[in-house]
Amino acid sequence: MARGKLRIYLGAAPGVGKTYAMLSEAHRRIERGTDCVVAFVEHHDRPRTEVMLHGLEQIERKELEYRGATFTEMDVDAVLERAPAVALVDELPHTNVPGSRNTKRWQDVEELLAAGIDVISTVNIQHLESLGDVVESITGVRQRETVPDEVVRRADQIELVDMSPQALRRRMAHGNIYKADKVDAALSNYFRPGNLTALRELALLWVADRVDEYLQQYRGEHNIRSTWQARERIVVGLTGGPEGRTLLRRAARLAEKGAGGEVLAVYIARSDGLTAASPKELAVQRTLVEDLGGSFHQVIGEDITAGILEFARGVNATQIVLGVSRRKAWQYAFGPGVSAMVARESGPDLDVHLVTHDEVGTGTGLSRTPRTARLSRNRLIWGWLIGMVGPVLLAVLLRGVAPGLGLANDMLLFLTLTVAAALLGGMLPALASAAFGSLLLNYYFTPPVHHVLISNPRNIVALVIFIGVAVSVASVVDLAARRTHQAARLRAESEILSHLAGSVLRGENSLESLLETVRETFAMEAVALLERAGDTAPWTCAGSVGTRPCARRPEDADVDMPVGDTMSLALTGRVLPAEDRRVLAAFAAQAAVVLDRQRLQSEADQARTLAEGNRIRTALLAAVSHDLRTPLAGIKASVSSLRSDDIEWSEEDRAELLEAIEAGADRLDHLVGNLLDMSRLQTDTVQPMVREIDLDEVVPLALEGMAAPAENVVLDIPEDLPMVAADKGLLERAVANVIENALKYSPEGERVLVAASTTADQVQLRVVDRGPGVPDDAKERIFEPFQRYGDAPRGAGVGLGLAVARGFTEALGGTLTAEDTPGGGLTMVLVLCLAPGRSPSRSDLPAAATS
Repeated sequence: MARGKLRIYLGAAPGVGKTYAMLSEAHRRIERGTDCVVAFVEHHDRPRTEVMLHGLEQIERKELEYRGATFTEMDVDAVLERAPAVALVDELPHTNVPGSRNTKRWQDVEELLAAGIDVISTVNIQHLESLGDVVESITGVRQRETVPDEVVRRADQIELVDMSPQALRRRMAHGNIYKADKVDAALSNYFRPGNLTALRELALLWVADRVDEYLQQYRGEHNIRSTWQARERIVVGLTGGPEGRTLLRRAARLAEKGAGGEVLAVYIARSDGLTAASPKELAVQRTLVEDLGGSFHQVIGEDITAGILEFARGVNATQIVLGVSRRKAWQYAFGPGVSAMVARESGPDLDVHLVTHDEVGTGTGLSRTPRTARLSRNRLIWGWLIGMVGPVLLAVLLRGVAPGLGLANDMLLFLTLTVAAALLGGMLPALASAAFGSLLLNYYFTPPVHHVLISNPRNIVALVIFIGVAVSVASVVDLAARRTHQAARLRAESEILSHLAGSVLRGENSLESLLETVRETFAMEAVALLERAGDTAPWTCAGSVGTRPCARRPEDADVDMPVGDTMSLALTGRVLPAEDRRVLAAFAAQAAVVLDRQRLQSEADQARTLAEGNRIRTALLAAVSHDLRTPLAGIKASVSSLRSDDIEWSEEDRAELLEAIEAGADRLDHLVGNLLDMSRLQTDTVQPMVREIDLDEVVPLALEGMAAPAENVVLDIPEDLPMVAADKGLLERAVANVIENALKYSPEGERVLVAASTTADQVQLRVVDRGPGVPDDAKERIFEPFQRYGDAPRGAGVGLGLAVARGFTEALGGTLTAEDTPGGGLTMVLVLCLAPGRSPSRSDLPAAATS
């Protein structure tokens, strides 16, 4: 049976019209004769959406009992038995009620697809698993119901249902999304213009990436190598020289001119020893391109021109940015340069930008070309051509055009070719040229001609001198080339070691970044640091980078650099020459140091934790010595007075003393409770018993144990507020501490407001006071243990209330933050998660996360 097809309507926020679009598509398909049913669609009491359900066959939902309440979910068995051609399934990320066939609704959809049923569903961008942290940072709301990105990416069709933030807010204001009493709260919280704009951008970018994946897949399946300029992608070719920073900034400006432009920096590394680029400069450029929003890539290849073009076409780039060559004028004799070659071979589908910079014409410099090979392949080829073919052409030219120059001049011309061969190809082409040239001189220009004989002794001396001079010049040129490249190599090694030593002193290298530097420096595929506890213990991988790193034994790697008896640096990709191992040994030693530093840092963090515990214990002793003794002293004084036989107390006096004893005991109980709670939080022994509870039950209980009169607090807890998932005892303690803090700082005569509402798939409890407020830079400090803001009296407590409240809230999976109260004061916002299976739409606003 063929697998069914999945079509998803993706939206940036609730209310953009995903469900409406899905139902409209169902009506169109039914008009075309397609068997289409509604497996599960939630209209959230929206009239227009509810009207669209008319005329569509709906599969009866399955009722489930959970903790004394009845919930309805999609009946997968009923849909499979009905076996329609198309099934409509709303809210793909929904979490099913415990006891359902599957945990998540997208798993139900997978069953329908496996049975050959086409499915049309809906998803909001904030419910994608990979975007959870991003959405939380934008909206302040953590999405609990998510769907794996891969499930959505596998969809056969993804259609974006888009709407501008202004239009969506107008739709909200008209009451088309939520009930009228929740509109203002929605517009001022989740549906702020900035939130909607950011979510819309996320949705557009995600869909654009998905479209790009389709395009790459299609190009690969059809073997299309030419560039399709559907999106601006700019490839920056880096050499590792200082001009790379200029190129990256220029490419970033080009990308900004087109919407969705992307910058990809590529460095082509050769595979013959130490690379030509400075690791320090490459690290700086890598950081720069990432700061500019681009990505850095390293490709191993011998032909730089072919490597850049192949990479650009592989990523479907539209432009290539290169720097004008640093070569001096005479260096162009060895070739036109990479920039010119890329521009010539790019073809009509790739635009090449040559950017000028301060390094133009300064020369490549020895320190910028520390190559292991003394001469390049092209120079060797030209050396042999000039050394072997040049003498033949010169002999033909001298015999046919200028036969009477004389033997001395002929020998100088042949010597010129030998010197040229030495300059280009080194010793061997020069020696071959000298030998071959001497034979041609003897055969064609030394009497008797056309014989390998010399009749005049002077000519013998001349030929000997010719060979000697040729060999000497070739030796000197070869020695100079050897020394030049040795100096260049030593400069490269010193630069690498200097950068490495600097990173050691600064302590800035992490193990992963150091291994990545090793991989880039030696042009390897993968690098791993292996360690073992003893000589006979198995090897374990302490860290690795690259593809297919060696993770078992150093002997399995292409290069093994031991560090003592228990550690080894394993490189995969190729065998390094012996001269590279000196630098590699320095990297290996540094890797061991970095690993030790990381472990020492971990131990230092643990020590800091212990020190923090000691600080808390010290503060606890101070609290016991003063804050706890104060209520005890009051209790003791009242009890001593009552027991005194010297004074006859009236009933009013006795009642007052008993009231003082009770108040002191309550205060003491509260302080001890907070201390015990903080101790539990510090030792991670808080184990919440999460269940479904109503806030209108918890908040009144939190008020009962307070010394302040209840009339100082105004409650606004809607009766239809959804149930939350929390531990009743922990939540009651957290709410009590927050309200008590608000009462403590509220001016006399001002009441504290405690209001609850729903936002997305969460419930917000706001405790609003009209006190002096807290500056922005102190809003986080007030949640630290033993902190009291401003001029709070010494006897006002030990400063644990808010710390305990935040600790308990986070243990329940919620958040507690402080905001300014409009008009003055402080608002504490306590955010809790809805109970599983509780649709926020039943309380209006929560539909923001599930529709």
